[in-house]
Amino acid sequence: MSGAEFMGLVMLAAMVLVIFIGFPISFTLLFLALSFGVFGLGTAQTFNLASLQLWGLMKDEVLPAVPLFIFMGFMTEQAGLMERLFRAFRGLLEEMPGALFLAVILTAAVFAMATGIVGAAVTVLGIMAGPIMIKAGYNPRLSSGAIAAGGTLGILIPPSVMLVVMGPTMGVPVNQLYAASIGPGFLLAGMYIVYVLIRSFMDPRLGPPVPVDERVGDWGIRLREVLVGMVPLACLIGFTLGTILGGLATPTEASAAGAFGATLLSAAYRKLSWTALKNAATATITTSSMVLFLAAASNVFGAVFTKFGTATLITNTLLGLPFSPMVVLIIIMAIIFLLGWPFEWPAIILVFLPIFLPVIATLDLGIGTRTETMIWFGALIAVNLQTAYLSPPVAMSAYYLKNVVPQWSLATIYRGMADFMFIQIICLAAVLMLPDVAMWLPRALR
Repeated sequence: MSGAEFMGLVMLAAMVLVIFIGFPISFTLLFLALSFGVFGLGTAQTFNLASLQLWGLMKDEVLPAVPLFIFMGFMTEQAGLMERLFRAFRGLLEEMPGALFLAVILTAAVFAMATGIVGAAVTVLGIMAGPIMIKAGYNPRLSSGAIAAGGTLGILIPPSVMLVVMGPTMGVPVNQLYAASIGPGFLLAGMYIVYVLIRSFMDPRLGPPVPVDERVGDWGIRLREVLVGMVPLACLIGFTLGTILGGLATPTEASAAGAFGATLLSAAYRKLSWTALKNAATATITTSSMVLFLAAASNVFGAVFTKFGTATLITNTLLGLPFSPMVVLIIIMAIIFLLGWPFEWPAIILVFLPIFLPVIATLDLGIGTRTETMIWFGALIAVNLQTAYLSPPVAMSAYYLKNVVPQWSLATIYRGMADFMFIQIICLAAVLMLPDVAMWLPRALR
């Protein structure tokens, strides 16, 4: 190992240590990259690398979709579409055991196709469903797990902001990543539904039907609620996801149409006000700034790290392991799974994922072309990173939910999320062993 390669390892270890202490990720990455770069590569080369990386990032044609999709998600939330959808599913399923579990997961799955904002989804689901579940006598552990896990579907089911960021990082088309994530996303939602149904039918006390005095009763009203709740959202999804998958628009163009459509829906439901617009814009600026500044800092960090030669060292080490390509892939998945415990998805996608990409590009996994292998790997990463929102100590979903449903303790919420995290691992194994779960739609759309 050369001195430069060793310096790269020290820089990586310092980054993990400093972030664990609690320093902001973006500033940490930038400070370490410039400090180690100046010391190991010289001032001129370090700042040349930094300027080239920042210029390349600014020229990217996909990343402008990030703030537009985020704005679309927050405007959809302001329009109250999630509440309408939840009421529709609750009325439709009110006589079934576990009706509220199903309503939460179905609402989260459908709403995920209109927005990829996990924090907003978990918060709104908690506000809507939490008090109702408590009043109906639902099991707190299963209820909190269903809300937290359902809300995280937004990072997997398109149009996910995470996938928009992942596409340029991996060098694959975002629309292909979207297509590859739909199968695993709905498989995971289906597994959630099967799990809560089995638990509710085995022990109806865990999730009884909706109380009689709170039921809608009339089927005409129930069907009308479903239509009113579903049709506007279906139109919005057609504006965005349909045009991307059909090749009619780029993600950036579709995100602009989606943001405009969400604003129109908010106006149609008489929810558009200066306060709502201001809240959505402020939240969009805050979230977008975090993601895009982290993208800039991680690009500089990655350039310096690669220049040290440490990325090549890690690649050669993994490729030199005496294991089959599939076992090496499983090792990488295990590492990313463990990284999901202390880190959120932006840090993993922008900092750690580029380290593993050369390894995946070299492995013969029998999927097809290099691009198909990368698309399948992207779907695996997306399923894997669901755990970042459900695994302590970060587990942001737990804090979002605890903030709006204080009656549930953090310990109860963590236990509930652990049940659903086990389901995620089963889904990840299914996509790993059956690649067609992810690849059938990308191949069909070619």
